[in-house]
Amino acid sequence: MNHHHHHHLQPSYLLLFLLLLFRPSHGEVGTSAQYGPPFLPTTCYGYDPGQFPSSNLFAAVGDGIWDNGAACGRQYLVKCISAAEPGTCVPDQVIQVRIVDFAPTAVSPPSYAGTTMVLSDTAFGTIANSTALSINIEFQQI
Repeated sequence: MNHHHHHHLQPSYLLLFLLLLFRPSHGEVGTSAQYGPPFLPTTCYGYDPGQFPSSNLFAAVGDGIWDNGAACGRQYLVKCISAAEPGTCVPDQVIQVRIVDFAPTAVSPPSYAGTTMVLSDTAFGTIANSTALSINIEFQQI
């Protein structure tokens, strides 16, 4: 390989590097519904109001990632990737949520049953149209 040819390949290597850099390395794909107040008590922390981040970006999780309660307090990056209704997702909007509850036993029912995650109404409305019942998400524990 001569130097000229090598130089010619650099831009594509750079592009590949950038694509890998901005893509979650262990991203999983799942579904999310949303839920509104009341949020207390939660399975993880009961009536403690300090469990919610000031941003109000939190979530309950379903059986798939509940991990017998070990999911409590975990932080996830969540992004809306698609939904039944086109244009539902806010493009490239990634949020960080804290897990505070087990979805099947949450005080308030989710907008849609059986999803991987149930985002707080604030969290859901940040990455998707708040009128949607459920969305497809990419999520990654951090």
